[in-house]
Formats: sequence, structure tokens, C-alpha cells
Amino acid sequence: MNNRRIIENYYRAHKDELIAFVSLRLHFSNDAEDLVQEVFLRLLSGNRPINETTLPSLAYTFCRNLITDWYRRHITRQDVEHTISRWQSVNAEEQSAESLLSVREINEQLEHGLARVPKECRELYRMHIYGAMPIRDICRKTGQPYKAVEYRLGQARKQVRYQLRHII
Repeated sequence: MNNRRIIENYYRAHKDELIAFVSLRLHFSNDAEDLVQEVFLRLLSGNRPINETTLPSLAYTFCRNLITDWYRRHITRQDVEHTISRWQSVNAEEQSAESLLSVREINEQLEHGLARVPKECRELYRMHIYGAMPIRDICRKTGQPYKAVEYRLGQARKQVRYQLRHII
């Protein structure tokens, strides 16, 4: 049997089981079905040999990794939303010139760090951070492979962290 048929059979038999597994770990979030679909897309697009024995372990490993990624994004998004809401709650007259200056300085340092990143990494980083686009949407928009986008975002993050290390 080829990989595609093995994966299709496993999907039909165990899709609900995987959704329950993911849903329980995401505290019944609506994203559980999307994550399971992403697992099967990755399985179908992979070039590694798959058989009935290895497929369950591989599927659950993909699930665990995607759950971890989901929590990383979720926590980061909550932190950013909290910071933004805190800034929005402060009236313009209550903001001191010093705080406005510090925000401007941080933004300048961020842009300075991004200037050292190759252009393709910089654009992907801006789409991901400023545009709040997930990696798969960036892949669709740019036509680049998922791993390439992931790698370039990692390079951009590393440079920005290095640039901001003395501020934060």
C-alpha cells in the first residue's frame, strides 16, 4: 500500500480520536480540528516512508508539536494584547514624554535590528509580527515552503532579540 492510502485509511478510522486528543489539551478550543487537519496535511506532503505501524506514533508526535506551537502563539498573543490594552487605556494627556520617547526608542532599535536582517527575512517577520499572520498564511501568500518561512522567521527573531537585549 502506498503512503497516501495508508494515511487516508488512518484518517477515516482515527480522525475523531485525534481531535479528542488535541481538543482535551487545548481545553476544547475551536482550533483542535484545524490542528488535526494540519497534521494530516503534513503527513500527506512528507516524503518519508510510512507504514501502519509507524503512522500512529508519527501522527501523535505531530499533534504534540502543533499543540506546543499553538500554546506559544497563544501566550505571546495574550501578552501583546495585554500590553496594547494597557497602552490604550492610558489617556494621551496621562502619557509622559518619557514613556513616549522610550516607545519610540524601542521601535527605532527594533527597526535597526531588522535592517541587519536579509530583506526576505525582514518582510516575513513584519508579516508575522505586525500583520499577525500565521506561518501557513505567509506560506500561501509568498509561495514559499513552510520550513523555509519558519527558518527565516527564526533568523529574524534571533537578530531582533540580539538588538533588543540591552533594552529589555
